[in-house]
Amino acid sequence: MTEEIWRLPRVAATIGMRRSWIYLAVKEGRFPAPVQIGTRAIGWKRSAVLAWLESRQRRTL
Repeated sequence: MTEEIWRLPRVAATIGMRRSWIYLAVKEGRFPAPVQIGTRAIGWKRSAVLAWLESRQRRTL
């Protein structure tokens, strides 16, 4: 089974943050780094995004 890769619009819609916040958080190490999927294309592993989201939800409980 292969890992599903999400592009930026899906990541942003899933976590409720905008593009600029995502890139800043990646730079600061607060959000999973994207993976290279082509010469000029990146995406995020679905499992990494969902794990990050789950960790945020646990912190607020």
